[in-house]
Amino acid sequence: MKIDIISVVPGLLESPFSHSILKRAAERGLFEVNVINLRDFSVSKQKQVDDYQYGGGAGMVIMCDPLARAIDHLQQDKKYDEIIFMTPDGTTFNQQTANRLSLKESLLIICGHYKGIDQRIREHYVTMELSIGDYVLSGGELAAAVVVDAVGRLLPGVLNDETSALFDSFQDNLLAPPVYTRPADFRGWKVPEVLLQGDPKKVDEWRHDQSLQRTKERRPDLFERE
Repeated sequence: MKIDIISVVPGLLESPFSHSILKRAAERGLFEVNVINLRDFSVSKQKQVDDYQYGGGAGMVIMCDPLARAIDHLQQDKKYDEIIFMTPDGTTFNQQTANRLSLKESLLIICGHYKGIDQRIREHYVTMELSIGDYVLSGGELAAAVVVDAVGRLLPGVLNDETSALFDSFQDNLLAPPVYTRPADFRGWKVPEVLLQGDPKKVDEWRHDQSLQRTKERRPDLFERE
């Protein structure tokens, strides 16, 4: 998979993809992330990419011209399965969306900034609008990093145990069950006996029951999605 990200402040995205799982996946050629500086497509001496909004009001808006230039340039070499705009008024990103995006081959993510991007870009280029929650960030870079991380870890070969992603929280609208590791007795706090008995069927049943219980207690709204 290849993911391109258009940003006004590309430096914000240097760290998230330079460590841990995503770094190793990129080094192994399992996926590729490229960050494009929107200012490289500005035609002004000052590399301006924003302007005041028509009708007045506080806040600047990313202009059509540099953003359209960037997208047109990128589309000369590839066809994107989705052009995604990160915005607070987009559809809330969840595990099911991550699963669907992980099946794509090429994605373009546009990071909003200031008061957002000109509506005409949203109407004529963007195919998917995503939000990572009901709050506002300074820009879409951190939100884009969240999406890339959630999608990237689902790609075959990225995780050491390829089945582990299948048992993450939200994969089946359930929260993940509790997990334990050694020692079996720590300060008198003991690991549930069923996990020590070596019966895979009983362990699976226990984990499923725990997932149901935890979801009912903490996220009953997830049951309403069924």
